[in-house]
Amino acid sequence: QVQLVESGGGLVQTGGSLRLSCAASGTIFSIDFMSWYRQAPGLQRELVARIIDDGNTNYANSVKGRFTISRDNAKNTVYLQMDSLEPEDTAVYYCNANVKYYAGGATFRHWGQGTQVTVSS
Repeated sequence: QVQLVESGGGLVQTGGSLRLSCAASGTIFSIDFMSWYRQAPGLQRELVARIIDDGNTNYANSVKGRFTISRDNAKNTVYLQMDSLEPEDTAVYYCNANVKYYAGGATFRHWGQGTQVTVSS
């Protein structure tokens, strides 16, 4: 019923920048928060950044000051601007959205398929 499609990953050198996008489509009444997670090989998936529908944000300590999350509510799209990238940022990045299908309904979490970000040293 809901699809999240990510784009913008790739290979970049240390100190470079990338911008990830994630567009949600399908049966959507509202999305209360949208997030980016990442998972490096052998490690658990971790929260990178989250943005609430009122615009409030929070970030993992490791990315504060380097990454910026934003959203376009009209397009049900979330972005992650990643600057000053480091090899430690190499991971598969996943988009996550907490979706309400209709007014007064429950919310359900949806995941994108992931996009690879590789930072070379």
